[in-house]
Amino acid sequence: MHARRLIAGAALAAAPWVTISLGAQEATTLPRKLSPRPTGAAIRAADLMTRLYQFADDSMGGRAAGTEGQLKATDYLAAEAARLGLKPGGEEGGYFQTLPLLLRGFVAGGSVSASRSGKRFVLGEDFGSTSARNGVVRLPAEAVVVFGGEFGDTASYIHPADAAGRIVVLRPSSRSLQLSTRGLAVQPGSHYSGAAAIVIPLWDRLSAPMRRSLSQPGLVMRTAAGQPLPPTLVTSVEMAEALLEGTLERGVAAPAATAQLDLTFAESPAAARNVIAILPGSDPALRGQFVALGSHSDHDPVAMRAVDHDSVRARGTPWQRLADSLAPPRLDSIRNGADDDGSGVVAMLEIAEALATAPERPRRSVLFVWHSAEELGLLGASWFTEHPTVPRDSIVAQFNLDMVGRGGAADIAGGGPDYVQLIGSRRLSTGLGDLVEALNAKRPDPFKFDYTFDANGHKENLYCRSDHAMYARHGIPVVFFTTGLHRDYHQVTDEPQYIAYHKLERLTGFVRDVVVTVANKPWRPKVDRPRADPAAACRQ
Repeated sequence: MHARRLIAGAALAAAPWVTISLGAQEATTLPRKLSPRPTGAAIRAADLMTRLYQFADDSMGGRAAGTEGQLKATDYLAAEAARLGLKPGGEEGGYFQTLPLLLRGFVAGGSVSASRSGKRFVLGEDFGSTSARNGVVRLPAEAVVVFGGEFGDTASYIHPADAAGRIVVLRPSSRSLQLSTRGLAVQPGSHYSGAAAIVIPLWDRLSAPMRRSLSQPGLVMRTAAGQPLPPTLVTSVEMAEALLEGTLERGVAAPAATAQLDLTFAESPAAARNVIAILPGSDPALRGQFVALGSHSDHDPVAMRAVDHDSVRARGTPWQRLADSLAPPRLDSIRNGADDDGSGVVAMLEIAEALATAPERPRRSVLFVWHSAEELGLLGASWFTEHPTVPRDSIVAQFNLDMVGRGGAADIAGGGPDYVQLIGSRRLSTGLGDLVEALNAKRPDPFKFDYTFDANGHKENLYCRSDHAMYARHGIPVVFFTTGLHRDYHQVTDEPQYIAYHKLERLTGFVRDVVVTVANKPWRPKVDRPRADPAAACRQ
């Protein structure tokens, strides 16, 4: 590796001139960078800063699954787990559990040509593809082109037998223009499963970033072999009409119109791995049971376009520079994910260090899982719960920390230093939810729990959008701790300097207390609410 590896234990601590307010003001203005210094055993705001300035640094490149940054991030977590004396809980006696993630799609330089006119159209310039989501693609060198109807209006589709082995061109409707790329991939493919390819002329309406995205291979999980769907090509109108040798408006293809496809489909393994560590319990009768603590180590790829950091912060508009700003542009393209979910990651490390150095260990074992590929659809948590490295029924509860570093008044209505959202805490075990409330009530500085986002049918659907959902579907009681969404969510401005570290210290300590209390109870949390079908889609 040419990139600099992070050294275990080399933490980044607050410089002497950086202060953390303990009053109503959650944090002072913080620097962009901090100097290295080791962490200590106690859960402290300064140590959380130390870890987060390292974990959410530009050198990690956003930590997206499938990238070098994700390998660096997971190397760091495994090294820290080893330094703290945690037992490896991954595969083959190590800390890692590798995900079967694939980079899948068409190789750059591919093209499609109209056979009669000879017009050639190039991948990335004239069209892109959603094929990465469809499975292995095998394309003929040449195929007949037919008009297949209006995309989104299944009543207008031709019979599947008339599309078999052919390139099917669909005309976009006003409704179809609102569909996502996922819709582009799935909807026509289910009807035209025997087609050679499906063409939808929406290329001209896509943004430049979306075009680039559709021109590159995509990340997917390897699944059991099944019938592959045909590739969907998102093309320009000019390309679609050239292939038809007719017009979209009339919905007619010239007799025996054909096209040549010079496209190479390829797939290769991509780097993504869960980090799993165990603090063994002290009670021989209970140490075979686990209290699980989770967060996700991945975030987003580097943005395709650098934007002005200060403008994003001021307006929440990524593409517009403040006209009245006198400061030079602070261009940024790395989405560091300090809150999403660097805050949960470092909180877990602080809890691990506190428990590993405590005079007495909890009776049950504590299972630390830093999941990967959460941003791709909870893939790391899904893989772990389907292929657990400990018996799944030995996990008595799972506590998820995702975006726990903000929640101030400027972030969310009703926010402040005590604001925390609780999600899912009573959906499977009312007793677990009651326990969390009781422990909070005993605190000298209790948190104000907001259950609004846990309501059935809430538009944000947060119960289904983070890793705990993968545990809950298997009947494991969960509690999702979060301080909520904010204007820096998935932006280049989600950086360590905007985290409320004193609040994060308090919440980290509280979660530690919850974990220890559950781990020390003589009984496991009782599941007294209906369990969902593990194979069914999550519903809030």
